[in-house]
Amino acid sequence: MGESSLTSVDLLQRGHHKIVIICGSDQKLYSNNLNVKKTGVILKAMDFKGYTMNGLGNDFLILDNRTKPTILSNEQIRHLANRDNIGFDQLIIIESGNDSAHNILFYNSDGEEAEACGNGSRCVSHLLMEEKKIKKISINTKSGILNSIDNGNKNITIDMGEPIFDWEKIPLSEEMDPSNVCIALKDNSSFIGYALSVGNPHIIFFNDIEIDKLKIIGPEIENHKTFPKKCNVTFAKIIDQNNIKVNVWERGAGLTKACGTGACATAVASAKKNLTERHVNIHFQTGKLSIDWKENNRIHMSGPVSDIQEVNISI
Repeated sequence: MGESSLTSVDLLQRGHHKIVIICGSDQKLYSNNLNVKKTGVILKAMDFKGYTMNGLGNDFLILDNRTKPTILSNEQIRHLANRDNIGFDQLIIIESGNDSAHNILFYNSDGEEAEACGNGSRCVSHLLMEEKKIKKISINTKSGILNSIDNGNKNITIDMGEPIFDWEKIPLSEEMDPSNVCIALKDNSSFIGYALSVGNPHIIFFNDIEIDKLKIIGPEIENHKTFPKKCNVTFAKIIDQNNIKVNVWERGAGLTKACGTGACATAVASAKKNLTERHVNIHFQTGKLSIDWKENNRIHMSGPVSDIQEVNISI
């Protein structure tokens, strides 16, 4: 078989792992370290490499676009995010940046771009620190520059910046007290929540809730008219001054096992309401994150990340 007739699967099987596809109408192969012409292979499908990671089960597909870009449509992101396929809560794209920080993009499993992702930021920071063999790194996200530290044993601390309480910046649909937001539902029930942004919009309800109930009302609250950019929904139960148990319905991703920005928002809201200290453990079904809302107003989040798994992807 000549090189010009090789398929992407053939190339992968022969040990060529640096394949990046630019998705376009002609779907031509652009290769790195392959002895083929750039226009010599026309693919009927896209084949490329990525990495999977998770933080407490909040899982991600990471694509590295620093050399050659992989451009995916919203429909393709949704296809890959489906649990019958690779399955993930968010897609993370590493873009080229400057010497001080790589540009990072986040997409929810519904294909829409997200401004922030706490656990995803910790995971991609770990991947880049492993690559560069360093213990500190900065990444540039839509919500700002985030600085991370490797504490060892795959435990990463990230500075998530400052919380936002301005109703226009959260954003809310009209002026109101963000600490006292009433959400009326179609079944005539209502909940009082605390709205804020930690790079993306959140509402925190200090009520215990069953998962089956959250699956029903989560999407209704996410898409409520109060939130013009939709919102992440957290139900929190105070255990004591230093521990909170939460369940989260994520904007654009649905029910997830953990949510880093949700943990940050919960810690800040509970401290603002004098329900807990500023340094708390946020407990998910799969483990806990340590959130420290510093006196300088910055939120530090610490917790475990998984191993890095390389995957070959076909669309």
